[in-house]
Amino acid sequence: MFMNYIRTAWRNTARNKTFSILNILGLTLGLTCSLFIFLWVKDEAGMDNYHPNAPFIYNVYERVFSDGKLETGRSTPGRLARELKRKVQEIKYATGFNERGQSLFEANNRIMKMTGDCADSDYFKMFNYPLIEGTANSALNGPDDIAISRKMAEAFYGTSKAAYGHLIKYNNYKYFKVAAVFENLPGNSSQKFDYVCNWDFLLDTVSWLKEWIYRGSVTYIQLQPHADPVQVESKIKNFLADYLNGTDGVGFHLELGMQRFDKMYLNGNFNGGKPNGGRIEYVRLFSMVAIFVLLIACINFMNLATARSAKRAKEIGVRKTIGAGRGILFAQFIGESIMITILAVIVSLVIVIFLLPVFNWLTDKQILFPFRSTSFWITITGLTVLTGFIAGSYPAIYLSSFRPIKVLKGTLKFSDHAMVLRKGLVTFQFVLSIVLIIGTIIIMKQVNYLQTKNLGFDKENLIYIPFQGEMANKFKVFKQEISGMPGIKDVSRTDQPPTRTGAHAYDMQWTGKDPNVKTVVIHLTVGYGFLKIMNLQLIQGRDFSPDFPTDTLGYIINETALKLIGYKEPIGKPLSIFKTNGHIVGVVKDFHFKSLHDPIEPLLINLNERIDWGNALIKTEGGKTKEAIANLEKIWSQMEPKFPFEYYFVDEDYKRLYENEQTISKLSNGFAFLAIFISCLGLMGLTMFTAEQRRKEIGIRKVIGAGSADIVLMLSNDILKIVFLSFIISTPLSWLAMNNWLQNYAYRTNISWWIFLVSGAAALIIALFTISFQAIKAARANPVISLRSE
Repeated sequence: MFMNYIRTAWRNTARNKTFSILNILGLTLGLTCSLFIFLWVKDEAGMDNYHPNAPFIYNVYERVFSDGKLETGRSTPGRLARELKRKVQEIKYATGFNERGQSLFEANNRIMKMTGDCADSDYFKMFNYPLIEGTANSALNGPDDIAISRKMAEAFYGTSKAAYGHLIKYNNYKYFKVAAVFENLPGNSSQKFDYVCNWDFLLDTVSWLKEWIYRGSVTYIQLQPHADPVQVESKIKNFLADYLNGTDGVGFHLELGMQRFDKMYLNGNFNGGKPNGGRIEYVRLFSMVAIFVLLIACINFMNLATARSAKRAKEIGVRKTIGAGRGILFAQFIGESIMITILAVIVSLVIVIFLLPVFNWLTDKQILFPFRSTSFWITITGLTVLTGFIAGSYPAIYLSSFRPIKVLKGTLKFSDHAMVLRKGLVTFQFVLSIVLIIGTIIIMKQVNYLQTKNLGFDKENLIYIPFQGEMANKFKVFKQEISGMPGIKDVSRTDQPPTRTGAHAYDMQWTGKDPNVKTVVIHLTVGYGFLKIMNLQLIQGRDFSPDFPTDTLGYIINETALKLIGYKEPIGKPLSIFKTNGHIVGVVKDFHFKSLHDPIEPLLINLNERIDWGNALIKTEGGKTKEAIANLEKIWSQMEPKFPFEYYFVDEDYKRLYENEQTISKLSNGFAFLAIFISCLGLMGLTMFTAEQRRKEIGIRKVIGAGSADIVLMLSNDILKIVFLSFIISTPLSWLAMNNWLQNYAYRTNISWWIFLVSGAAALIIALFTISFQAIKAARANPVISLRSE
């Protein structure tokens, strides 16, 4: 009997090629979309979950209470990890972690740049990256020890074994001993590095990290198996109080909190001093999109299956007459549905395999198709059966309920209830589709707003070059050499890139400051000409100038800092940070020096052209950027030949701040298109069903004088009502959803009325275009054919 169901299902599928193709196409698109999202969600959810110690590893973050505000971040003092381990018995291991970016290495006459970090000796005991050479206990024991990846070992030494125990030169001034070689990090690791050097080396190199008042590292701890995380968090909450009490000028309150390491990637944002939100919001969003698109595809199947119910009515009547029960017919129709779903799944799997590289490019992922994953194939099997059952349930119930006498007499009538249900399903499809269209437009509008908003400074033709080697100390000569060269307009320096300025100062003092006011501000160290090169707007005072030697003790503040300080006449008034007394020389109009997710913070700019770190900042002439870069590289190679010349465009740096939004925008565009396309297939099915049901009515109308335009209008009228109702329902839903999403940004676009109008008009035009072919076909049909049996 089962084989008979299969044969019958295949014959019906092959006999009705148009309907079968539409059904398979709709399900294929829905399943393809859902599979891509499933793979993306699986990759996101699997990030950092491979560490055996994951349930016990926690990140220690910091809450800063200042000026009545609460700020939360992961940056902590460099000595915190060791002190926590020393004083809290529930902590088994602890390590600081500091990203060092790219550094220059030399070994075996090979010179390459590698990306790495610094960590304490407990690091490889906590994070179980497989070690090919060396042990976790000895990997980072001394300040001269370094652990490198297999990739780095093979790049310099050919094999991992050859690298172990040998010396490697770092940034042309220090030799490290390779104390361990670890396996290349897996794709589902949020930490990305080629090497890890010892923590003591970092503290010796960056001495201010030893000070409790400064932040610059991330702290991880591993709890003892028996420890209660809640109790440990309560125990370390005010841990920093003992270390800050002796610090002069401290005007803020600090607390520590804990978050599991394997939860950080998806829940990277903070709200109210607690981890809350982040990439998990996109996981939830696209999981819902996957469900919605698959539902749209299933509804499309239902409508197309019931649209040809009249043509299968006699088959059902005959089967029932010769003894087929309703259960047997139900099983047959569910079998047909599952068979079509299996075909759609096979096609969608092929599409996913071929398009996965494109999807990885769009999402900046390294997802591999899980051919060998048993759980994946179990999920696919379950999804196939569930989709087939959901898609085929209503047609199976509906078709198996036909009464054989009415069918064989030709008196079959479709109830109003059935028609209302089908219209309701199509309405649901279009509600979801219009919501996706509106959401896509708002996301695109916000991304465009982020990329085009006036930041308060000119980011065009602006380049920064990170100092390497001795270039920071040679900056004055470098500036003299390149000034006046073709393509070079202005030159200055800054200790932080223009779009990633975030160094905090916790001890700012001014005359008349309320001792109860606790403040935290951002500080930026620059060279002469910084305001000019950035095109910042001075609203009071002046820029730093070599004509005023005391400017080395001067500060330029932004409007937000001025509001915080409260000076009515700020120029010349005293101000100090880091126990250095100075005075205000200028006030600049607020400008954005971070992502637009965050509001503008109080900013202090101080002058120092002698610091031995930072970046050269160069403004090039429009249209001469290539020539300017060539000249810069030439001078750099002459002055610092051991270090490769590297430069970054500020406008591209700024765009990278919103890579997530750009990815979400691209995905939303694709999913919205698929949802609309699948909905149109369902709409086509409803139009075909309506035309078939009203075939004789259309014939009579034509006989008594109705023209083709009248028939098309009659058939389109119901569809127009569906689209209008869908628009009414989707408008408030999409406004609520997108308004909530925009709250993640301190600076955001407005939700304009025209977005809803354009979305509704687009849905209407697409709907009319979809039904026009079937409506015109029905209107031009010969009435004699539809009325010849009367």
